[in-house]
Amino acid sequence: MTTVPRLAARLSGVALAALLLLPAPVFAWGAQGHRLVARIAETRLDPAARAETGRLLALEPGATLAGIAPWADQLRAEDPDLGKRSAGWHYVNIGEDGCAYDASRHCRNGNCVVEALKAQSARLADRGLPDAERLQALKFVVHLVGDMHQPMHAGYAHDKGGNTFQLQFEDRGTNLHSLWDSGMFYALRLDDERYLQRLLALPAPGGIAPPQLQRDAARWTEQSCRIAIGDGLYPARRTVGDAYAATWRPVAEAQLRLAGERLAALLNELLATP
Repeated sequence: MTTVPRLAARLSGVALAALLLLPAPVFAWGAQGHRLVARIAETRLDPAARAETGRLLALEPGATLAGIAPWADQLRAEDPDLGKRSAGWHYVNIGEDGCAYDASRHCRNGNCVVEALKAQSARLADRGLPDAERLQALKFVVHLVGDMHQPMHAGYAHDKGGNTFQLQFEDRGTNLHSLWDSGMFYALRLDDERYLQRLLALPAPGGIAPPQLQRDAARWTEQSCRIAIGDGLYPARRTVGDAYAATWRPVAEAQLRLAGERLAALLNELLATP
């Protein structure tokens, strides 16, 4: 007969095994990555933008710019209707067209990350709107700037931004999109503060002039797309490991830093003192 302690030990072993089979914590353009983009932006906000974001965030006690950054990815559970309506706002597929964005071809009815960012930016800047609507727009702006700097969010349509490109990474089944979202970063096991310092230590990126939205939202996505379709990003073999991560993780981290810098420049423009 199995004793209670022995049974408990067996159950504990089963539970541990189950935990080990769970997906790895999401990094980069998962919740941590979106928080990091926001935290980089916070270090670059001018006084007017800092004051206005703080005033809007105060509508939700305890809210921070980093805390709201993953919000748009949580909508399917928290607000299914808005989640469904905004599902197409997180990406645009332009890889098949040489990364040249054309709104009429790639973004019908404004249903892509480029036009969604423009629309939500306009709402955030409109001080005639209720503060609650502007706060929601702020949440989208912070999130969408992060999304458009994830190369797979601007890549090919035929594989849904790498989602159907299956591969093995460190003996685990995954796909190329997930690898860029989290897989390459998991081994670092850095908390937000340590990862923030890592990103801020990178060389300052160029191209951070105050954005003119009718031009730059598309340009940012085109730059991301050129990374997505570049030589070597799609591995020749479907089994990859440390060598792939060592090559491409710095590129992904540079994109996170660039997203944070550009988000700050955008918020500084949109929330300038009237």
